[in-house]
Parts: sequence; structure tokens; C-alpha cells
Amino acid sequence: MQRKDKATTMPTEIKVLSTTAMKTTLDALAGELERAGYTINPAYGPSPRIAQRVADGEAADVAIITAAAHGDLTRQGKLVPGIRYDVAKSSIAVGVRAGAPRPDISTPEKFKQAMLAAKSVGMSNPVGGGMSGGIVQRAFEQLGIWDAMKGKLTFGPGGPAGLVGFFLVRNEVEIGIQQNAELMAVPGVDIVGPLPGELQVDTVFSLGAMTNATHAGAAKAVGEVLRSPAGIAAVKKMGHQSA
Repeated sequence: MQRKDKATTMPTEIKVLSTTAMKTTLDALAGELERAGYTINPAYGPSPRIAQRVADGEAADVAIITAAAHGDLTRQGKLVPGIRYDVAKSSIAVGVRAGAPRPDISTPEKFKQAMLAAKSVGMSNPVGGGMSGGIVQRAFEQLGIWDAMKGKLTFGPGGPAGLVGFFLVRNEVEIGIQQNAELMAVPGVDIVGPLPGELQVDTVFSLGAMTNATHAGAAKAVGEVLRSPAGIAAVKKMGHQSA
């Protein structure tokens, strides 16, 4: 890896392909990354889309995807073996517009009744729109209400501009369900709580080094920042759990 020369003051710019769920954490750690010698040129999107871009061979230095995708992409030769930092564990949460009534979702049965009573619900698209969409669909199927919910669902397109929280603050949906960090990323959203009980599925996000990286040591440096005390604090502040 090419670290910044001691005689220079400009950090090295690196390209990072990352799940949208990690955007606010990386934004919060911009100063720590600069002190480590780097600025990032990020491309954000739903985890499945980011994993596909890595699989397709897009040039980048660092990838942050799900732990499962990290394993698959390492086996495909797209990520460097032996370089993996589990940087965050993310859960699915329910949100409403700030000041709106907060439904009781304390048990799976109460969550079911709240969903059936809601006039509209926003979530990630289960097909290509992000990990949370598939998790929420499976929760609805587990509760036996998927067919009943279809007519009231609005799907976010994924990526920073398509966060479900924006649909909430624009009063386009009554309830939003997405990764906790993504709901928290939009001002004006109140977090009601996590999916209850066995409906919850945690997702681990892992950082890896691209085999086509221009700056071969960048992943290690970024991973160490994310796993430092400051990084772990930022991960938790932005709505994740430490992995």
C-alpha cells in the first residue's frame, strides 16, 4: 500500500464500495481516517448491489458488505484472503415520523396487529433493494400476513437517496421498517424499536480488501480505524452494535 509520504500533508484518496447502512459511520470517522492517511471516495448502495459490483470486478480499494457476501467474494477471488474486519452488527427497526403515534411492537403478535392496522408501510424492496427487505418479507410470511400487506407497501429504491426515513418525513408512509442505522440517518424519524423476538435477524457487515485495489494496504488501515475505540463508539452511536 502506498501511504502518504511523510513530507506531504495530503491524505491518499481510496475508493470504497459500501453498504448504505455504514454511510453515517464512515462520515463520522472522516477525521480518524484522515489521521490514518486516507480520505474515501465512497459508492454506497444496498448490500446485494454492492456485492454484485464487487463480483463484476469494479475497481476499488475496500469493500464493506455482509459477512456472507465477504466469504463468497473471497472464494471467487474478488477479495484478498485473510483480510476481514467484522465492523458492525445491524438489526432491523421500526420507525415513525417524529411526533406520530408509536405502535406497540413489543411482541410478534403485537407487531402483527400493528402492521395490519397501519394504512401504509415503507420498507426496502425484497428484490434488489437491500438486506432488510428480504428480512421483513420473511417476517411477514412467518406471521402469515405477507399477502395482506402487499397492497399497503411502498418500496424504497435503496442507496442514500432512497432511505425509508425520507418516505416517513414526507408523510408518504405511516410506518417504516429498515436497518436501524438507516432509519436513524434521516432527521425527523423516531425509532419505535427493533423487530421483536424471533422476527429479528442481525446482519454482520465485514470489510475486505479488493484484489484489484490500487492501494493494497488501505483495507487494513480502514479496518483498524473502524475497530478502534473511536470506531466502535461511532458504530454504536450511528445505530449499530459492535461486531
